[in-house]
Amino acid sequence: MQKVLITGIASGLGRLVARRLRNTCQVVGADRDQWTARLPELPFYRVDLRARGFEEVFRAERPDAVVHLGFVRHFRASANERYDVNVRGTRRLLDHCRRHGVKRVLVLSTSYVYGAMPENPCFMDEEYPLSASRNYPEIRDLVEVDTIATSFMWRHVDIDTSVIRPVPTLGYYVESTIGSYLRTNPVVVAMGFDPMMQFLHEDDLAEAVALSVEKGLRGVYNLAGPGQVPLRVAIRETGGRALPLPDPVLRRYASRVMGLPSGAIDFIKFPCTIDGARFVRDTGFRPQVGLKEAFRGVRRV
Repeated sequence: MQKVLITGIASGLGRLVARRLRNTCQVVGADRDQWTARLPELPFYRVDLRARGFEEVFRAERPDAVVHLGFVRHFRASANERYDVNVRGTRRLLDHCRRHGVKRVLVLSTSYVYGAMPENPCFMDEEYPLSASRNYPEIRDLVEVDTIATSFMWRHVDIDTSVIRPVPTLGYYVESTIGSYLRTNPVVVAMGFDPMMQFLHEDDLAEAVALSVEKGLRGVYNLAGPGQVPLRVAIRETGGRALPLPDPVLRRYASRVMGLPSGAIDFIKFPCTIDGARFVRDTGFRPQVGLKEAFRGVRRV
């Protein structure tokens, strides 16, 4: 039974992945935040990935595999903090993996790294360029993390490294920008635009992460959900009311009211859909939660 270290285990997704993996692996957790819903049987280290003491976790536990979920994805933190935690933290983590004989590494990226552009094809595969930084510089840290992990995969062929790029995730435990957006009232949209969007339920994301570790995947993989719908259908199915706004007004609203960078608006204007066939082929993964059920989890009471 392999031992798996999960970074960011105190997050909603971290807890779901831990519960799923403990059926087949020894699980160890690390997070800079306190794990309030801790599973008492699992060893837990409260430590920052960037701290010198983080390497002690590797010395003490000798993990066979690492699942890296310890990112700052929200915009409540400053740009400098996001970059430092996400980029410098990932570099240090991968260095520890190399030095301490870790055999498998999974880095959870996001489909947002492709960017939302009017020229995007309907379903982008893993070879499509990562263009998010062009119009959305606030997530350049996530693009860089993806690039760092991919480069690590090619440089260190003795370590089975996988980079997973899931579509936007919905659920009760996972904190996501799209989930918060769909819960606003009204839900502002770009006047004259209604892009196709993909969604994945949090339980299916946790299952996909676990499968990747158990099967020892190596490579870059898109992770798609059970289908795609126009944005306004998603709003209707989650019980919301769409409020169309002109682009300049919408971007000011996003910044001042929602606390989102202007570039985030492109993702509710232009397509950013991905082809997840490679992951299905290599793992046999099939989403178990359909879109209607995923949307019900977001619906207003």
